[in-house]
Amino acid sequence: MNRNKIEETIFKILMINSTIIILIILLLILLTIILKGLPAMDWSMISQTPKGGYYLGKEGGILNAIIGSLYLAGGATILAFIISLPIVLYFKVYAKKNSKIVMFTRFSLDVLWGVPSIVYGAFGFTIMLYFGLKASLLGGIITVSLLILPIMTRAMDETIKMIPIELLEASYSLGANRIETAFKVVVRQALPGILTAILISFGRGIGDAASVMFTAGFTDNIPTSLLDPVATLPLAIFFQLNTPFPEVQERAYASAFILTVIILIISIVSRFLIKKYTKYIIK
Repeated sequence: MNRNKIEETIFKILMINSTIIILIILLLILLTIILKGLPAMDWSMISQTPKGGYYLGKEGGILNAIIGSLYLAGGATILAFIISLPIVLYFKVYAKKNSKIVMFTRFSLDVLWGVPSIVYGAFGFTIMLYFGLKASLLGGIITVSLLILPIMTRAMDETIKMIPIELLEASYSLGANRIETAFKVVVRQALPGILTAILISFGRGIGDAASVMFTAGFTDNIPTSLLDPVATLPLAIFFQLNTPFPEVQERAYASAFILTVIILIISIVSRFLIKKYTKYIIK
């Protein structure tokens, strides 16, 4: 057996073992959530807000956290998208090749991607104090949008970078200007990747606790204004696990199960949209 064959065999074994380890970890997480969370799952968990003494084992549910998480992650995703799309379109359509500004911006986004979410929470909290804002849905949206902005931007950027420059040149040769090329050619070609970036960012935002701990607050009510505090599923899980009552701790696992189902739905929708819009791609 030659050296190349030995190396191939070794790396094949490593990849198979790594895959098995990941699947086992995923299975253990799911089993833990399901076995500990299902006994506490009932209709009231997803249809009611916490009642008096909920964290002492009394009646109620986590509807406030479910709706709050969707509000917060949805608002942050929209805000991040509004900022991200012009950035990546500028990189592809307007910026010169090997532009130092583009290289520096990509480097900065990569650095921001690696910043811990608690740092974003601390930064957001500092900004809120400066402007005199209280913990609220608005504060949470702004903080989470900063958290997912580098993720969304770099994910879309990597997709758009793969679009052949010949498509842009063909668009220009037919009389299209840069704005028309950006939205009718670049966005259309990168649509599956853009949708994936949006959904990944949404999933990241809805599952984060550290960035909203000091900026979004927590409440047993569903927010009716951007200036109201908002509950989220990660924080609900955190508070439930911190109680000394076993029945409330079981509710934490039920909350984790609900959050996992939401993330699973996001993944399924992502796959569906990618398959649906791939037909627009010129191969």
